Amino acid sequence: MSSRQIPRNLFKLFLQGLLILAPISITIFFVVSTFQWVDGILPNLVHNLAPNWIGVDQYGSPRRIPGLGFVVFIGIALLVGYISPSFIVSRVVDFAESLLERTPGIKFIYSTVKDFFEAFAGSKRKFDKAVLVSVNAPDVWQVGFITQEELHEFELKEYVAVYLPQSYAFAGHLYFVKRDRVRVLTDISSADAMKFAISGGVADVEEPLRQA
Repeated sequence: MSSRQIPRNLFKLFLQGLLILAPISITIFFVVSTFQWVDGILPNLVHNLAPNWIGVDQYGSPRRIPGLGFVVFIGIALLVGYISPSFIVSRVVDFAESLLERTPGIKFIYSTVKDFFEAFAGSKRKFDKAVLVSVNAPDVWQVGFITQEELHEFELKEYVAVYLPQSYAFAGHLYFVKRDRVRVLTDISSADAMKFAISGGVADVEEPLRQA
């Protein structure tokens, strides 16, 4: 091996190691950051309500037991989900929602956040119908999701609302397109379609399971 090849080979080894370590490191960082954020909600809340109850550490931050806040948060979410169908709780939730939806300023924030979460995981899921849509040119197709089948409010009878996610960004664009310019994807799951679109087309799409 010549002296000129050593830097080139070292650079190739560095890139190979980076390709292995970067996805793992970023995933771990995201998971740990989310865990720490959720885990810190309970101590901060208790400290604000009762400052002398849990005290503070040597840095002046609310004292906490690692993992306890996360477990309590998950437990509360499970409890709320379990008792939410009951008559009394449903009426309380309806009252709180009506109050938030009637409050100026807060109404926009609450309704937007609620619709966003319900679009992904609620009873009003919107990103469950992946499609190919032609918007910019007849022979150019993009991955999107039908969010509204009917657009009578906009006086568009032959159109559907299609959301196009952007690659490597938590954003997208909404288009009203004619039905004949949309192809429903039946062999690709919505999760794989979203992953493929956000990754810029580099993510692998799993093969559908076909019955013999």
